[in-house]
Amino acid sequence: MKNIQNKWIRGAIPALLLHCSIGTVYCWSIFSQEIADYIGFSKGATEWAFSFAIFFLGMSAAFLGNLVEKNIHKSSLIAAVTFAAGMAGTGFFIWYGGNHQHSILALVGIYVCYGFIMGVGLGTGYLSPVKTLMLWFKDKKGLATGLAVAGFGAAKAIASPIMQKLLGDNQNGEIYKMFYILAIVYFVMMFAGHLLLAKPADWHEPQVKTKDEGILATLKREPITSYIGIWLMFYLNITCGLALISQEKMIVKCIGLAGSVGIISTISAVFNAGGRLGFSAWADKMKDRNTIYKLIFILSIVFTALVIVTGGIKNGNGNILLVILVLALIFVVNAGYGGGFSNVPTLLSDHYGMGAISAIHGITLSAWAFAGLTGNQMANAIVNAVAKAHPESLREIEYHGVMQTVNPAGYQTVLYVTLALYVVSLCLSIFLVKPTKKD
Repeated sequence: MKNIQNKWIRGAIPALLLHCSIGTVYCWSIFSQEIADYIGFSKGATEWAFSFAIFFLGMSAAFLGNLVEKNIHKSSLIAAVTFAAGMAGTGFFIWYGGNHQHSILALVGIYVCYGFIMGVGLGTGYLSPVKTLMLWFKDKKGLATGLAVAGFGAAKAIASPIMQKLLGDNQNGEIYKMFYILAIVYFVMMFAGHLLLAKPADWHEPQVKTKDEGILATLKREPITSYIGIWLMFYLNITCGLALISQEKMIVKCIGLAGSVGIISTISAVFNAGGRLGFSAWADKMKDRNTIYKLIFILSIVFTALVIVTGGIKNGNGNILLVILVLALIFVVNAGYGGGFSNVPTLLSDHYGMGAISAIHGITLSAWAFAGLTGNQMANAIVNAVAKAHPESLREIEYHGVMQTVNPAGYQTVLYVTLALYVVSLCLSIFLVKPTKKD
């Protein structure tokens, strides 16, 4: 195995195996309501499991970035073990909660397993193949990283129908059984990725002799405002993306497409993955990768503003043009959300070189951690506040033969906040992140 020196076998394939596994964290919305009903808690209470998963993804990447830098085999093995263990543990506490309704132990157990343990697997698994890919694909670093993180984005589209099938009607505990099955499947995939993953034989890690040659010294090579700008615009892009994506299912219902929720969710996942691959490959042809972020923010601003001006979410039901406009916003935001992820490691490498890129990328992913706690929670808070202030704006719709309450005015209000944040992000990209020449 050590004698094999092929960029696809040693870089691309293991990256996809790792990222297609851990990317299923975004499938949470598929079964979150079922988990809540099964263990006897509100959906809002169980929703924190996803927020914790994203938070610990970012924090584990930040704190374990040096480990990834030194030993990708150890970090990828940690990822496989913790992700699978967290998923299996989640299944156990769902089972426990089903037999002990309203048990705080079950809820906390899900937080710990899906949030913390899986979160460690997410962070180390996400980070492990990125630098390796950039080393194998030196001339097309953006394409390479885009390919890997596209797997992360596409995982939802691939796994969603499988999970729906495994979930069944949830009458016989299919939900906790599903987690057991997936734990085994993903461990096998990630362990295979761990065995295959390797840096090029001719690459030798730079030896850090003193603290002056460490991460802080590397960051000081350029104005610190550039790094602050990168971190903040990365954070804001994720926050805005999560704010909209977390409400995507309900927005689609508001515009009269309740019966097409699953199809649209799959299409948006494809745009998420396509944005990761397309924007990063495009950036390879640019003198400054930061131009891609400017483009992402401009597109997001334009489509968000159009939906605000037209009242697309509130008035879209029965209006084909507004329906198309709202769907375009969903797809554009998903593409920009994905593109933001795939371009940050290559943007960092252009600024700070390849020597400590895993560690610097890991620290930067802390932005993802905080966005995971603020994005969807911010959107939920706005929607709930509008519902309380304007109960007359609530609507009743039929979904699978059951009447549901939707809040189009609340979802529309979320857009005002995301529009402001996208404008701030564009300003950061223009004024704080200084241009740099590629290696």
